[in-house]
Amino acid sequence: MGAVFGDRGTNCILSVEYYCCDRPNPILQIIYLAIIGAIYYIIAKTSFAYIPGYYLSGVHRYTSLLAVGIGILLFVLTSFSDPGTIKAENVSQYLSVYPYDNIIYTEKECSTCKLPKPARSKHCSICNRCVARFDHHCGWMNNCIGERNTRYFLAFLLWHFLLCIYGTVAIGLVLAGRLKELRVVYILTVYYGVENSFGSLAPHVVQWLLASYNTQILLMVFTAIVSLLLAGFFAYHAKLCLTNTTTNETFKWQDYISWQKKLREARASTAALKASISGISNEGKPPERKSPNFKMDDRFFSSQRLHLEHSPFYSFLMAVALFFRKRGNPIHLILQNVKMDDQFQLSKVGPRRLFRKMETHTSYKNSIGDE
Repeated sequence: MGAVFGDRGTNCILSVEYYCCDRPNPILQIIYLAIIGAIYYIIAKTSFAYIPGYYLSGVHRYTSLLAVGIGILLFVLTSFSDPGTIKAENVSQYLSVYPYDNIIYTEKECSTCKLPKPARSKHCSICNRCVARFDHHCGWMNNCIGERNTRYFLAFLLWHFLLCIYGTVAIGLVLAGRLKELRVVYILTVYYGVENSFGSLAPHVVQWLLASYNTQILLMVFTAIVSLLLAGFFAYHAKLCLTNTTTNETFKWQDYISWQKKLREARASTAALKASISGISNEGKPPERKSPNFKMDDRFFSSQRLHLEHSPFYSFLMAVALFFRKRGNPIHLILQNVKMDDQFQLSKVGPRRLFRKMETHTSYKNSIGDE
């Protein structure tokens, strides 16, 4: 922006944006009044000449003016009524009416107003005030929509929706009356030989209307589109009222749900990362192997008993055991309690290796006795 407009141009644009979007200003209010006044003037100028007509009576000249006047009245009520400004005099009342849910609303103080902030309230940065049951700041009204003027805002939306429908239907009936009064269908079928069917007559009728009443058709299309927009906006706010929520709370709940989802994803990612790190560390450790050598300690003597009936040296070992009748003899202990692992099978142990283990055990016990 600075390269195109320069510093002065950029500052000017930012100042206009600040005034139009960030501060209270009547620009959109003036635009609204200009739009509704211009539309009513153009309709009166182009269509009132055909009222009363074939389908409309003369009373619609006055009912249209009354309808526009009611719409402007609702606009003024919404724009200039108090939305529910929180002050030191009424803050205790709002605190008792709107309790905290400790989810999206917690007990705290407004940093700008220096007042306790009731639940469902919000400090509007444009109006520079806290508003009870804050819904949104409406630029068209140049006012916040809150607890005390939501009903006027909903009435404004509903009435302008009906007003646009009324204008669309009225203009349509004016054009239909002109078709009937000028006998356009009869002329097309009799003098131009057009078949008397909708498919054949429609293109010619539309062509004639666009050529003769293009302003009325443009207004009818405009009011129809605006009526659809107002219907959607009114339906959204009516749903909010029926569910006892506001636009501000809807966005707050969306942010809260999004934060909870991200938190669950972060926890799942953390758990998966811990599991992967644990798996990598377990894979990095060498497998524990039990030593094939006997360790004649307390664990050795408390291990499960191994039956040696299938050993080819069982008879020989029993003879040696009878030779050494002493209770604590190593041979006796080996026969009674031997701890083996998968890599050591006694059936493969020869006498020399067995006696070598006996000597090791004896020297081990002697060393313990010397200590």
